[in-house]
Amino acid sequence: MTTIDAQLVNKFIAHLAAAKGYSPNTQRAYQSDLTDLCEHLRVLGRVNAEEITLDDIRDWLYRISEAGAAKTTIARKSASVRAFTSWLERQGLHPTDLGQRLRTPKTARTLPKVVSRDVLADIFASLKTGAETEAPARLLDQVVVELLYASGMRVSELVGLNLSDIDYSRKLLRVTGKGNKQRMVPYGAPAADALDLWIRKGRSALVTEQSGDALLLTAKGNRVNVRVVYGIVSGLLAQTPIGTAGPHALRHTAATHLLDGGADLRAVQEMLGHASLGTTQIYTHVSVERLKQGYQGAHPRA
Repeated sequence: MTTIDAQLVNKFIAHLAAAKGYSPNTQRAYQSDLTDLCEHLRVLGRVNAEEITLDDIRDWLYRISEAGAAKTTIARKSASVRAFTSWLERQGLHPTDLGQRLRTPKTARTLPKVVSRDVLADIFASLKTGAETEAPARLLDQVVVELLYASGMRVSELVGLNLSDIDYSRKLLRVTGKGNKQRMVPYGAPAADALDLWIRKGRSALVTEQSGDALLLTAKGNRVNVRVVYGIVSGLLAQTPIGTAGPHALRHTAATHLLDGGADLRAVQEMLGHASLGTTQIYTHVSVERLKQGYQGAHPRA
């Protein structure tokens, strides 16, 4: 018999890291969810993994729901427990995979925020003016926004870039996405100029022995983290009509503008690193909504 405790959860998290390649953020979220589940099971008197029932899990989710958790939170916790129960069954620690019978609440799909071309033009003009000072901090601001918009990559993918990931001649970046899957994404001439200026004038002024191959560096020469990028992007967008938004808004914007310009949906899917085409299709809805808004405002018989 296997005891339901922190050690069991740790073994599962180690499996996620080794076999699934889940990111540290996902691992921490799953560990938090399952630690809470284990505490719930302890209160119910469950000692061994094989004693867990579907009603136990449903009670746990119901308690979270009653506490006011959002549907998105409950959906994530459901995903955590389904992965856990599947692993328990495969390890022979439970006779059945309880998660297969667990229903996940449907979450309302909200349309992502998209930055208009005019607003982006103003942002890029401001960034270019700041970069003319050749101050490393201003050059970092510019290259971060240019690369995020040019490639549509996730913020975690941006901060993970190394110098060796850049194919200068073909203007391609080797990006490592979810599950350690790699893909090549293109970038245009403005991003290439910002990248060149950053490497020659910005990174060269900050690099230390500890910098390694990291592309983006802090003032101390360390690899830039997600929080720094959030600060850069949210600070710029907060001054625009879109309001407070993070780097993901630039990913949404890049995808929407590509589709508006006639790009193939599957090509955009590959560029963004979406496992499912359905995930990419949210951007077609954005384009349709923008069309409807334009129609309502411009057509005399709308």
